[in-house]
Amino acid sequence: MAYVDGFLIPIPKRKVAAYRKIARLAGKVWREHGAVAYCECVGEDLAIPGGTSFPKRVRAKPGETVIFAWIRYKSRAHRDRVNAKVLQDPRLEKLAAEPMPFDMKRMSHGGFEMLVDL
Repeated sequence: MAYVDGFLIPIPKRKVAAYRKIARLAGKVWREHGAVAYCECVGEDLAIPGGTSFPKRVRAKPGETVIFAWIRYKSRAHRDRVNAKVLQDPRLEKLAAEPMPFDMKRMSHGGFEMLVDL
């Protein structure tokens, strides 16, 4: 069964360009190590009435937006194999040593089994 790692990240709007560079490298690394898909999206239409908006959910501060991202795998076991390789990749080790353009403590993430895939 397909599996997805999902992420929700509040980020200052002025740092989106810096984040894009990181996301492009990360996407390349994940795909090279076997991820089926890698997607990173920046919030654009977030003031939708009803429910709890993403900015409210992550307690976005003034001047921040939200990154909504996911990585798709063939299964959870496939995810675990891919991530084991990714964690050993020197490109990401180098990247992890640099300051991130967002507050890592405010990032939300988790693994999800696909419920519907049309």
